[in-house]
Amino acid sequence: MPILPWKQIKTVLLDMDGTLLDLHFDNHFWLEHIPLKISQQKNISIDEAREFIALEYQKVMGTIDWYCLDYWAEKLDMNIIEAKKEVEHLISIREDTLPFLDALHANGKEVVLVTNAHPGSLSLKIEHTKLDHHIDQLISTHEFGVTKESQSLWQQLQQRLGFDPDKTLFVDDSLTILESAKTFGIKHLLAVANPDSKRPVMTHEQLSGFQFITDYRNIIADIC
Repeated sequence: MPILPWKQIKTVLLDMDGTLLDLHFDNHFWLEHIPLKISQQKNISIDEAREFIALEYQKVMGTIDWYCLDYWAEKLDMNIIEAKKEVEHLISIREDTLPFLDALHANGKEVVLVTNAHPGSLSLKIEHTKLDHHIDQLISTHEFGVTKESQSLWQQLQQRLGFDPDKTLFVDDSLTILESAKTFGIKHLLAVANPDSKRPVMTHEQLSGFQFITDYRNIIADIC
């Protein structure tokens, strides 16, 4: 179980997909649903569709285009929001999320969602989960034109929020993004080891030495 100096932490920055929400929706959408639609659209096999989209993903991975629904709508000649709505029943909040968010607020922490998700995707998920009722600010990195993988994002985010990196906790399921936050100087970092409820929990070795969580309810009693 992670040990965090809660008395020192004033601001909590939280990722959305895989951190507050179950990543199963996104994995299913991009790895199963989109290839299926491409297969139907192009009249090719599902394996050919998977190979095609995997190459397209590789070209922009980690950039703002990777997360941009407008980019994919143009690239695939497809209404991505409507495609998401076809499987929106899979959008779900982690069972441990709301107790965690409510405990943070009860102990006076500033709680900010910082997601690479496109504003359209963010809106769809907020509509389903009502996360906005439990978070002080919702920020899509598309507002800044760069992702959390970029040091420029952290610089701009600090200017916007005025947080003290030494008194900030950042929680994410992406080790690449956690490394970016670490490079910027965010002092307290927490990885989510089970972002997708349908996939195995990541091992300690896979988590590259980061403190990690599988259930926020295990640390709620420590928050102060």
